Amino acid sequence: MYGRDPWGGPLEINATDSATEDERSRNLQELDRAALSRPLDETQQSWLLGPGEQKKKKYVDLGCIIVSRKIFVWTVGTVLVSAFLAGFIALIVNTVPRHHHKHPPADNYTLALHKALMFFNAQKSGKLPKHNNVSWRGNSCLQDGKSSDTSSAIKDLVGGYYDAGDAIKFNFPASFAITMLSWSVIEYSAKYEAAGELDHVKEIIKWGADYFLKTFNSTADTITTLAAQVGIGDTSGGDTPNDHYCWMRPEDIDYDRPVTECHSCSDLAAEMAAALASASIVFKDNKAYSKKLVHGATTLFKFSREQRGRYSAGSSEAAIFYNSTSYWDEFVWGGAWMYFATGNSSYLNLATAPGLAKHAGAFWGGPDYGVLSWDNKLAGAQVLLSRLRLFLSPGYPYEEILRTFHNQTSIIMCSFLPVFTSFNRTKGGLIQLNHGRPQPLQYVVNAAFLAALYSDYLDAADTPGWYCGPNFFSTDVLRNFAKTQIDYILGNNPRKMSYIVGFGNHYPKHVHHRGASIPKNKVKYNCKGGWKWRDTSKPNPNTIVGAMVAGPDKHDGFHDVRTNYNYTEPTIAGNAGLVAALVALSGDKSTTIDKNTIFSAVPPMFPTPPPPPAPWKP
Repeated sequence: MYGRDPWGGPLEINATDSATEDERSRNLQELDRAALSRPLDETQQSWLLGPGEQKKKKYVDLGCIIVSRKIFVWTVGTVLVSAFLAGFIALIVNTVPRHHHKHPPADNYTLALHKALMFFNAQKSGKLPKHNNVSWRGNSCLQDGKSSDTSSAIKDLVGGYYDAGDAIKFNFPASFAITMLSWSVIEYSAKYEAAGELDHVKEIIKWGADYFLKTFNSTADTITTLAAQVGIGDTSGGDTPNDHYCWMRPEDIDYDRPVTECHSCSDLAAEMAAALASASIVFKDNKAYSKKLVHGATTLFKFSREQRGRYSAGSSEAAIFYNSTSYWDEFVWGGAWMYFATGNSSYLNLATAPGLAKHAGAFWGGPDYGVLSWDNKLAGAQVLLSRLRLFLSPGYPYEEILRTFHNQTSIIMCSFLPVFTSFNRTKGGLIQLNHGRPQPLQYVVNAAFLAALYSDYLDAADTPGWYCGPNFFSTDVLRNFAKTQIDYILGNNPRKMSYIVGFGNHYPKHVHHRGASIPKNKVKYNCKGGWKWRDTSKPNPNTIVGAMVAGPDKHDGFHDVRTNYNYTEPTIAGNAGLVAALVALSGDKSTTIDKNTIFSAVPPMFPTPPPPPAPWKP
């Protein structure tokens, strides 16, 4: 029998399919018995029996919440294991010896720097700040400049710094001191910060700058009068009380202190302009004060150019104590600082004028060539303008004279080295920049500062050294010169004496200084009454910490005698150079100069290039 296959083929039906119902029923029963005789697997049993009974979960009642017992056990176990591990680790950490990485102790230069700055606190005149930290000093000379004898433009000269061991305020060396301190801050502010002295040195600079602003009409654009000095020290007139004849604490001064004014004092005015200009860069973040300093500097420099003359030419006082040999070096020095403070190219044109450099002695040398001092700033100006060439390279029309200054600076640095014979040295190694004359240390510290600074300039310019004729010297040679000279002052000398008061164990105890030599015992000693303290062989009752004395003689000899000022008198100009040299050598050598701050007011030397074209788009 055939049927039709739904997929298109014939379908054959077997004959058995036509069996009766009884036969099919018997066959099914036989199949059921066979199935029952075979065991059922789990799946089949589940079909027959349905879902089984589930396990009942156990819980823990914690009062506020109910949690699974299993989670509770795991949580408690984890906490216990963590606590054990933490205790074990803590035990190991506490029992294993630890190596503390402490900061290295401060070097001698940093230690001496702290003390050298304190000298300026001891030299302050006027109403002292509460944080002055010199217990034996007090308010003094609060009537300076207030007498009717002064010009109408000068109403108050209270403040400033006493020059040395007396109470005279000489503005010529004082302004040089402020310029040197400002220069050191501009270059090494990071080192001052690392030593914790940045705020202190800035306060010292501001104390001096504020006083200088009182010495002329600082609000005017043009002036005709400038205060040069407060107090007198000429003892040739007999026993008239003055700052040199009398030996008194500044706090007890009761005699008249006349003011010396000048009307043609180019050197003084240009140096004071340099002081205010450099200070304006130190305080550039205080825009109002910086602008005030720049205006004062501008007025002073204009006065110096219009009213030509040496400040000491008409004054016997200045000629005796701080005689100025020329004002041409101050024009170059002051012009450079005015340019850096203002960015006005007219000042750079002046500072780089070949005729000015010629008058200043840049081309003819001489026995004192390269010696920076309160009188001659040419060496400082040469280094300062070499800096401009190294880092800005202004090109034409300045390149030729700047290259000349740069070459001259190299010659100066060569003259400091022992292999050359420009300057003699003592047997102990102290360079004789003043050719064996008294009070040598003030010149030595200035040279040490210039050498260390120029070494840092070359390092910052990726220049490994410089040539002295055919011989090449590395920057380390310059830095070593600076170190050996400062080390001599700190005590590495034949006498094993530190020439900085309070540094080391062996230092001068009879410093030529009125305030330090008279005890603060509520007794007011009159003009001659203090002579017994001047002449006594006993050490000073007050330690004038940080004062660098005048120094040894050309044979390394030193007499710690109060009455011999050529050995034992300190000055603010000398200490300013000392501070500058110490900060340059202090700390880690990796902390070097600040290349850019001094140029903060200088405009770009070349036109700004146009912006690049926009990227091409199809």
